[in-house]
This record gives sequence, structure tokens and C-alpha cells, in this order.
Amino acid sequence: MKRRAVVTGLGVVTSLGRAIPGFWDRIVRGDSGVGPITLFDVAGYRVQFGGQVPWEPEREDIANPKELKRLDRFTQFAIACAKDAVADSGLDFSAEDPYRCGVVIGSGIGGLWEFEVQEERLLHKGIDKVSPFTIPKLMVNSASGHVSSIYGIKGPNFAVATACASAANSIGSALRAIQYGDADVMVTGGSEAALTPIGLAGFQNMRALSFRSDAPQRASRPFDVDRDGFVLAEGAGVVVIEELEHARRRGARIYGELKGYGASGDAGHITQPDEEGRGAGRAMQMALDDAGLAPETVQYINAHGTSTPLGDKAETAAVKRVFGPHARQLAISSTKSQLGHTLGASGGIELVVCALSMHHGVIAPTINLETPDPDCDLDYTPLVARQAKIDVAMSNSFGFGGHNASLVLARLP
Repeated sequence: MKRRAVVTGLGVVTSLGRAIPGFWDRIVRGDSGVGPITLFDVAGYRVQFGGQVPWEPEREDIANPKELKRLDRFTQFAIACAKDAVADSGLDFSAEDPYRCGVVIGSGIGGLWEFEVQEERLLHKGIDKVSPFTIPKLMVNSASGHVSSIYGIKGPNFAVATACASAANSIGSALRAIQYGDADVMVTGGSEAALTPIGLAGFQNMRALSFRSDAPQRASRPFDVDRDGFVLAEGAGVVVIEELEHARRRGARIYGELKGYGASGDAGHITQPDEEGRGAGRAMQMALDDAGLAPETVQYINAHGTSTPLGDKAETAAVKRVFGPHARQLAISSTKSQLGHTLGASGGIELVVCALSMHHGVIAPTINLETPDPDCDLDYTPLVARQAKIDVAMSNSFGFGGHNASLVLARLP
């Protein structure tokens, strides 16, 4: 019999800030975190805006100055998120069995900043000028490794890299560790810092991004007829999940029960989704089956909703495939309309949004949805947040490579 897992701690680093109360207030207000990129010189780029995190690492209570130099930006984000989520949970890892606790934090790309900095050194200063910390900084599992070291966590510890599904697959893997008895506590989610010169150029040149430079805050417009691509962003989202009785014994506040996880592959184009949403629908159905819930029990879906012409249409088809007539009773929204697309971190941030929506009884809006695409004809909570009691929510994440992942969060009776 599978054990039950609950969410007890939340942490985010986003273009709308880090502290959960302020972040949630801005989400509900419909603010946008998209703006001009100042991390590097964007002269010559057709896209000069993104979801940049306001970040001063020396002020973020992550590590001492010496240690900070050994952490790529994406790992810094992950550590900050993990610290916030653990503090929010009230856990004291010194009182836990370290072998019964684990970490799974994913990233689509990992330490791209470090890669670019050291490549520049290699080409212009020579072999001996490449930092000996290059590999530990850029490897995708750096985030999970550092978080485990900070807390002395010795249980399951790994990273998942499935592009934009990385965080959701990480959380699903952490859920399995609890369900099947490998751990009692897991720190899990995703982190990404790919808003770099190569990252921006690569996504720009494959024409995946919005070119709406005249109005950056209106550029991410999921399900809108005028959408023209996603907005590249950075950030992280981490949650603490625990076995239900473990959480109850210590009197933890519980945001909800993480009841289901489903994953699938499109086995098609390396960047384009299955136009009929078959793989995405399969992941959603698997998550519902894992949760033991009927489609009609779901009230809210935090959509993958990237603002790409093909992706939003395919996700709409997938929702209709799985939910049938109930699809038109669902409230759906896309957090990416406000934050931009944080790639491998998005599933972590969006599960946090689901937990907060359930906790506060508010459905976050899809901003910039002014003229709905006729092919995207469901209720996407356009422009303004609304109050609603949510008992069951779903979070979707779909990535390049045909990776699909869905998570189901339910109110604990």
C-alpha cells in the first residue's frame, strides 16, 4: 500500500520576488515580472527583455562570500528556495534520521552561466585560467548536492533534467520515494538560470521567444490569439513534502496532499508538442489514476501555458481529451503570463502557486489574455484573479524532447 505525502513547506525565487507573502500578493494582483534584461549587454539581440530575478547573492543569506564564488546562479536560487521551504515547514533536520530524508532538485540546463564564463576564459586567457570549480558549478546535480550538504541529508539525492518538465519530474520522483518507503521527508523542485547570452541567443534564433519588444510586460499571453512565443525567465521553486503521519506527529501545517504523478513521452519532434496533446493527456490521466481521483473532482489546472502558438493549442486539446465535458467547468490559468517561462524551474514554482491557491481560495489570473484564440476555448481565468474553493488542483509541465509531467494536489480532509 502506497504511503501518503503532504506539502509542508514552500519556497520561490522569481522575477516577482522571493518572499512567499509578497510573491503571492503580486500574483493575485496580476503583476508582471517581465522587463529589460540588465544581466548582460543585449545590444544586437532582437529580444532584449525577460523574466529577470532581482538578485544580490551576498544579501540573500545563502553562503559566505568564499562559498558564493563556488555556486552558479542556478544553485544559488535553489539554495535560497530550499532554505525558505525548510523554514516554512518548521522542520529541524538535526532531529531527523538523515537517511530517511532526501533531495531531488532538477534543472533543464544547469550552470549555463559558469559554462559561458569559463569558455570565454579558455578562448581568451588560456587553459590554465579555467577555474577548477568549473565542473562542480555547472553540473545539473550541483543544486541537489549543495542542499543535501547544508542540511546533512543522506537519503535519496539526485537531479532530473527533462527540459521544462524537470521540476515536475523531480517532485514526482520525490513523491515516489515517500510513497514506497525510501524516505519520510523530501526537499524537491527545480531551478534555472538560463537567461544568459547563449541562452537568449539560442532561444531567439530558434524563434521560440516572443518578439514583442514594444510591450515586454504584455509579451507573455498564453491562449491569446496574438501570442507569438514565450518569454525567457529564470528562477526556482522548491517544496518540502513529508509522509503524512510524519507531518502530523510534529504538528506541521499542511498545504495539501500530493496525491498523484504522471509522466509520459511524445516520441515525436524534439521541440514541438504532439498537436493532439496525446502525450500530455496521458500524463494527466496517469496523475489522476495515481491519485485515485476522477476527472470531475478537479477544480483548477495550473497550465503549462507557455504562450507558444502550438503549445497552448496542444494543451487545450489534451485537457479536453482527459476531462471531456468537465473541461468547460475547470478554472485554468498560466503563471507564465506573469513570470515568463523559467524552463526547468517552472513546475516547482507552479506547484507552489497551486498550494497557495488552495490555501487562500484564490485562482491566479492569466494576464494579457485579451482576445482568446478560438482553438483555446476553455476558461483560462483571463486578466483578473478570482475567489474559489479548490479541493483538487493539477499542475502541468511539458518540455522539449517530448517530456510530459502532471502533478495532482488535493486538500487534506
